[in-house]
Amino acid sequence: MALLKEITIEAIKKLPDECSLEDIMYEINFVAQVFEGLRDAENGKLLTTEELLNRIDQWAK
Repeated sequence: MALLKEITIEAIKKLPDECSLEDIMYEINFVAQVFEGLRDAENGKLLTTEELLNRIDQWAK
C-alpha cells in the first residue's frame, strides 16, 4: 500500500498547478487501475488476444 500511495502522490505532483479536481481524480483512478491490473496478472487473471477480441465482438452485437 505504501508504494501505491507514493506513486499516486508523485503522479499528482506532476500535474500542473491549475489542474482541476477531475484531473486529480483521473490520476488517482489511473494509478489504481494499473495496480489492479498488475495484481490480476500476478494472480493469473489474464486474457489472450483472441479471448479479448471475442468479448469485444460480443459487446458490439
